[in-house]
Amino acid sequence: MKRDDSSVGKNRLEKEKSPYLLQHAENPVDWYPWGEEAFARARAEDRPVFLSIGYATCHWCHVMARESFEDPAVARLMNETFISVKVDREERPDIDKYYMSVCQMITGSGGWPLTVVMTPDREPFYAATYLPRESRYGRIGMMDLVPKLGDLWKTRRAELNRAASEITGALNREETAEGPGAPGPDLHDRAFENLESLYDRENGGFWTAPKFPMPHHLLFLLRYWSRTKREKALSMTEHTLTAMRLGGIYDHAGGGFHRYATDDKWTVPHFEKMLYDQALLAMAYTEAFQATGTPLFGETARAVLRYVLRDLAAPDGGFCCGEDADSEGEEGRFYLWTYEELANHFPKEALGLFRSLFAVEERGNFTDEATGKKRRENILYARRTGDGETPLLRLQGRDKERIETLLESLRRKREKRERPRRDDKVLTDWNGLMIAALARGGRVFNENAFTAAARDGATFVLEVLSPAPGRLLHRYREGESAIPGLLDDYAFFGWGLMELYETTYDPVYLREAVRFTDTVLRDFCDAGRGDFYINSPESPDLPARQKDAADGALPSGTAVTILNLARLGLLLGRTDLIDGAHRALSAMSGILGRSPVGHTMSLAAMETLLFPCFQAVVAGCRRNDREVEAFLRPLRSRFLPHGAVLFLSPEKPFRDVSAVAPWLSQMALPGEGAVLYPCSGGACRPPIRSIPELEAFLEADGRPGGTSL
Repeated sequence: MKRDDSSVGKNRLEKEKSPYLLQHAENPVDWYPWGEEAFARARAEDRPVFLSIGYATCHWCHVMARESFEDPAVARLMNETFISVKVDREERPDIDKYYMSVCQMITGSGGWPLTVVMTPDREPFYAATYLPRESRYGRIGMMDLVPKLGDLWKTRRAELNRAASEITGALNREETAEGPGAPGPDLHDRAFENLESLYDRENGGFWTAPKFPMPHHLLFLLRYWSRTKREKALSMTEHTLTAMRLGGIYDHAGGGFHRYATDDKWTVPHFEKMLYDQALLAMAYTEAFQATGTPLFGETARAVLRYVLRDLAAPDGGFCCGEDADSEGEEGRFYLWTYEELANHFPKEALGLFRSLFAVEERGNFTDEATGKKRRENILYARRTGDGETPLLRLQGRDKERIETLLESLRRKREKRERPRRDDKVLTDWNGLMIAALARGGRVFNENAFTAAARDGATFVLEVLSPAPGRLLHRYREGESAIPGLLDDYAFFGWGLMELYETTYDPVYLREAVRFTDTVLRDFCDAGRGDFYINSPESPDLPARQKDAADGALPSGTAVTILNLARLGLLLGRTDLIDGAHRALSAMSGILGRSPVGHTMSLAAMETLLFPCFQAVVAGCRRNDREVEAFLRPLRSRFLPHGAVLFLSPEKPFRDVSAVAPWLSQMALPGEGAVLYPCSGGACRPPIRSIPELEAFLEADGRPGGTSL
């Protein structure tokens, strides 16, 4: 029986778990979730498929929904013309990546909401991003587009089918390696030079507005500086991190970073907050603190991690995806302040101090991005004086404590407002990044709360999102774990497990990292070439398995897989893992050569293979000995980007590490205290038995100095 699509109450999305799909469950559009049911109906009724991809915290997704998908007239046209399918890009990043490649191929750009129209065989022939309801300013609207595509489907089918086949064929053609052998170290110089040419010397960051944080570029620059001592690489990193921390892209009252800045100066953010940004930026600030000792960087990393633990912790375990940009029907409403609100909240003297530090104006400093109109509201960002100084950076002692108290009082006042919606999905890959950031934060800042949260996050994934040893699922929500794991899930969670091992030295995390890495080599590796597919053979519902080694908002799963292979191979003495990393890089030599700046995370991983790295075994009678901790502190406080440390002890569970690193079984344990067995540049050095010896070794080995915690 045909459904009365023009009067849909709840559509087929009502039984889904995705918050994004549930946001559309009451649309008059007769949405299907991605699956064979939708495509079977499209074939049976000879209709094209309208695919709409977005995510729950996407501002422009909400705009298109309000304008078109909630509008009965638009819905009637869509229901008459298409079979309409909704996809949450965070649940199915493989579908998103495939059809985003289509959009970029057809239009030269991409973004969300992503709109693709395709044949019932899933071959696309039209793509766009946000579409208004009515045509305007040269952009076709839904009221005109839907009938036009419907007419083309009926009258010019052969042309559409030919275009769809050509697009699909182009996507299915693999990138092949160009030139023999693996890429060389000159790529690192070229990537640095490219970043230097794109660098905003006045405001920090890269490219122009809209300006994204791109923390993987900063992770690369820190490694490049550590090896080459080119101070420009470090100064670009320091400037960018400082500018972001002082700008409106940072939430001064509550901690954490917004998605991106709409201007060059980092002052006007797009207000959504994403878990992966918090994780990657926390790692970048932590590493910059290790490299420089700058207190601001350490304070920022800790504030970001505290924000995640407070506001993004999922009720069942793990961490939620993010928070929306909108609340009370307006973008940024939760984060903006009128002058009157601040004046009523702060005593007069405190208001004066606050205004001397933050660029608050009586008539407001915020201009709405969509309308271009200035509102009587203020974003909090650091004030600059006429001579270019930033008073916020000069705060010390009691004044610093006072402004922190004032900001905390604003956060508490803000909690009485309607909060932005939280996307409470738990994704394995993003949780892997967060586990890595928390574990590293716990290690560097000696904060047990961060380490405990990393442990809890790993336990949740292992117990709830790992249905069998070495297997992962992608998404958990409301008691349901689903969707076969993708390359990013295995790569990012493996990264988190390795960071957690180096914080706790519990061998279970090392063992699980090895197990998931072996799964990647078995199920995701292209055996003929050595590089990696983004989806496993368990995900057959796309026209082809796709590869994507380029970094985007996140580092690529391929890059992090190479990093994991290199680190585990060197740490455990497994040459098969090192060979796997080299094979992947060789397969990528063509694309790396064409765009090194688009693959900075792969280059960061490649540093571990091409240049001398630091390895050590700390052996002691008991993990909690003071002497053991004394040996670990210099290693943890210093920036050792290619360093890896194993811990060996006769006590459980630490003695079990030799099960995954058999070469440790013959290593002598001290009768008391601790001893460190160092290796550097492929050669083992004499044992070190005192802290002065270790400090001297690290200095002679050219490692950057430690930080005071």
